[in-house]
Amino acid sequence: MRRAAEKWPLRPTVHYAKTLAEALRLETIGGIIMLVATVTALVWANVSNDTYTALQHIRLGPLELYHWAQNGLLAIFFFVAGLEVKEEFVHGELANLRKAALPIIAAIAGMIVPAVVYLAVSWGAPDAARGWAIPTATDIAFALAVLAVTASAMPAALRAFLLTCAVVDDLGAISIIAIFYTEHVDLLMLGGGVLAIALYGVLQAKRAGSLWIYLPLGLIAWGCLEASGVHATVAGVALGLLTNIANIEKADHYTRPISAGFAVPVFAFLSAGVSLAGFSTIFDDRVVMGVIAGLVIGKFVGVFGGAWLSVRLGLARLSEELHWRDMAAVSLLGGIGFTVSLLIGNLAYGDDPARSAAVTTGVLTASLIASVLAAVLLHVRVRKRREAR
Repeated sequence: MRRAAEKWPLRPTVHYAKTLAEALRLETIGGIIMLVATVTALVWANVSNDTYTALQHIRLGPLELYHWAQNGLLAIFFFVAGLEVKEEFVHGELANLRKAALPIIAAIAGMIVPAVVYLAVSWGAPDAARGWAIPTATDIAFALAVLAVTASAMPAALRAFLLTCAVVDDLGAISIIAIFYTEHVDLLMLGGGVLAIALYGVLQAKRAGSLWIYLPLGLIAWGCLEASGVHATVAGVALGLLTNIANIEKADHYTRPISAGFAVPVFAFLSAGVSLAGFSTIFDDRVVMGVIAGLVIGKFVGVFGGAWLSVRLGLARLSEELHWRDMAAVSLLGGIGFTVSLLIGNLAYGDDPARSAAVTTGVLTASLIASVLAAVLLHVRVRKRREAR
């Protein structure tokens, strides 16, 4: 009977669901969906800003829709990021210190330099210091999607560098959120969250239990951290890092389509809708200019400069497959801040809607500039490599 069932064709709905899930595991598809969600939000907000704002503030239970997206759905995104970091530490570039030095140093420099550039450009503007971390983040999904679409023929070592750099960047960003953007902490609820996360880690280490144990533990950890005042996305990355390496592939297999096809696009849709009526005036705001300069210039200088300096000092080596011009092109992709930059921007200026909207516009503008510049340079590099062969 079992063999007969295996030969029996899947129902159309099941077949299409499996096909859709497989598509959502591709970086290009996830990036395209996120782009569509962003453009849709921008169009809606500029056609009918009142209805878009009303949608953001619809209350479901204890939180509004926007906050569910920011605090809840992004926890799924960070869980996947945590899985990627764990995978890199065990089997990827981060498993070998010599190989890991290049992307780690590049990622750290790629967080420090944008913050310095931001502070230099925004110096003297009201409340400028609150947004110093906005340009420190790189959006994994968008950056890898641009690389996959424009330069799939480039060596695999370039993608490995970008992926590793981005996951280290995300780990740094979530640390910044936990340390610098947590104002009030309920120690009792924080303790409950830590206990749930620790129990998850113990069960994972022993490879005990099932989804029906881990899922409630994850929800308890998320709920406790959300109630404690620590941003709930910290729970996502912590659970991802504590997942047993034997379970990572399965966890990623089931979670990534949810993250790429629902969580991140919904967050993008509920975050990116800003009115462009006063677009030209944002360039008079030094905070916004600091965000743009930090992402486009600071990220490039930080990532490329950090990589070059690490090789120059003998701390790392560049793959024989790559040229410094390849590194320059991919370093521009670091300027695609988007998801995490939007999150930090709202945490920094959530109490000032006008400034928050201006910063969102700045992040979108910088991400677009970085995407276009990187795509052009990567296209040139692909063509040059083809001509050389």
